[in-house]
Amino acid sequence: MLRRTIAIIKKEVRQLLRDKRLLAVIFSFPVMLLIMFGYAVNFDVKNIKIAIYDQDKSVLSRDFINSLNSSEYFNVVEYLNSDNKIDLLLDTKAAQCIVVIPDDFSRKINSNQNTSIQYLIDGVDANTASIIQNYMFAATGMFNQKVNSEILARNGMKEFTPISLETQFWFNPDLQTTRFLIPGLIAMILIITAVITVALSFVREKENGTMEQLNVSSLKTIELILGKTFPFVVIALVNAGLIMLAGYVFFGVEMKGSYLLLLFTTLIFLTASTSLGIFISVVSDSQQVAFTAATFVSLLPSLILSGFVFPIDSMPWIIQIITNITPAKFFINILRAIILRGVGISAFWDQIIYLLIFITIFVVLASVIGKRKAEAA
Repeated sequence: MLRRTIAIIKKEVRQLLRDKRLLAVIFSFPVMLLIMFGYAVNFDVKNIKIAIYDQDKSVLSRDFINSLNSSEYFNVVEYLNSDNKIDLLLDTKAAQCIVVIPDDFSRKINSNQNTSIQYLIDGVDANTASIIQNYMFAATGMFNQKVNSEILARNGMKEFTPISLETQFWFNPDLQTTRFLIPGLIAMILIITAVITVALSFVREKENGTMEQLNVSSLKTIELILGKTFPFVVIALVNAGLIMLAGYVFFGVEMKGSYLLLLFTTLIFLTASTSLGIFISVVSDSQQVAFTAATFVSLLPSLILSGFVFPIDSMPWIIQIITNITPAKFFINILRAIILRGVGISAFWDQIIYLLIFITIFVVLASVIGKRKAEAA
């Protein structure tokens, strides 16, 4: 058995070495995709374009404007002298937020009266609008605290804060979305490359007419599967290492957990991905169909239904059930636990069980459909 399996592995390796362009794509595509997605898919909102309509034009209002302008989150693009241009700035997206300071701003504050500042925010992108609102509230809160301290100091009183809030963010102290997305990118890239390459490898044998020769030979099904998938699993592992290295070099994502545990869980995930590729190769009769099907079942679910970008807990319950069709969902949870949190297997053992169930289902489906097709032929 070992000798026959090694013979199939050698055949696959020789075919891969003959196709230099395919090898170049296999090893360069994942890293390029990681870099492109890592820089492009970013939910951090900075340099928010704001316009200021200061009707007060006082020292206090200028202090408030300076507090906004000195922040890395805001970029004052224009100062308005009237409200005639407000609609134009928001319509043309020249500004994302208009800050309107009333003409009695400093007078009310100096006389210990409440005043208000109006924020007109472009709400087309609800997520960005909510972030801008939170940033504005935070900036206003800091300015409030500063003014309150100055007023108390002028009156000879000492500021007293009974409860102070101290927030500490674990695992991602800088709140960089890239660090959250990198594990998802790793899972998405690995499943795409594994499913597509394995599916095309088996279907190529069908198109060349060599699958029948392999079937009538002394090869067993398990030997054929192991021999044809082993080179691609090794390639996927190498790609995983390259992706991890690129994530560290370009985005500063450091490995906090066990490398051995990461290798073990990655092998299970790649087994699940190759089982999906084998299933696609069984139901496909041409490389074109196999490529289309492999791309569809690997790319879209891993991008939309895996929790890579959109949180699964926020989806309707029926969609949460459908998310189980992709092994990337379980592997992303494992990657974030190992890479970002540095936890052990006790934190995600159930995700490994789900992957093993996934492997069993698709291997059984591929075997049943393959036997029925062979009997029909």
